[in-house]
Amino acid sequence: MGLFEDLSKFLETRLDEFLKANPHLELWGLEDQLRGQEQDAIRLLGDLKRREKQLEDSILATAQDIQRWHSRIQNAQAANRLDLVKAAQEREAALLRQGNQYWGQLKGVKDQIEQTRTLQKEIHDRRRELKAKIAETQAQRTAQRATTSWDTGWAKTPFDGFGRDPMDPVEESFQRWETEQELEELKRNMR
Repeated sequence: MGLFEDLSKFLETRLDEFLKANPHLELWGLEDQLRGQEQDAIRLLGDLKRREKQLEDSILATAQDIQRWHSRIQNAQAANRLDLVKAAQEREAALLRQGNQYWGQLKGVKDQIEQTRTLQKEIHDRRRELKAKIAETQAQRTAQRATTSWDTGWAKTPFDGFGRDPMDPVEESFQRWETEQELEELKRNMR
């Protein structure tokens, strides 16, 4: 256990150092988490809307059954069939209770829909803010690279920087990808 714990602490420390050296990766991780949460909220919203529709259909069907049984009660009373009146009244009362249960469930689902919409909007807003922060961080990193790459030329070989433009989007994409790969490898090693 001791070796595993030592290795785990070492890897956690290395991961923390890596994230401190590359804060943009932590922001990307947070953005990825928020994207997943937003997708979950959207899925939940779809499930809740389907449940709302089912409950509305059940309420409508129950209301139609109540009308039918109410009509039967009136017909049985007109025919002086008290045995049928009592049974029909019991059925109508059961349908009314069932309708009330559906109505309560529908109210709960509508409340959940409203809460989920609010949550989804909050997550969406946080994602938008985080994306702006990521863009700002990338701009700062690009500016920092441009200022730190200033050199008098004395220590450079004739081929230093050949083919590398500090604003080269392909270079930046590869650096980002390579950094992500290193992070993934560190995560895998921690498991």
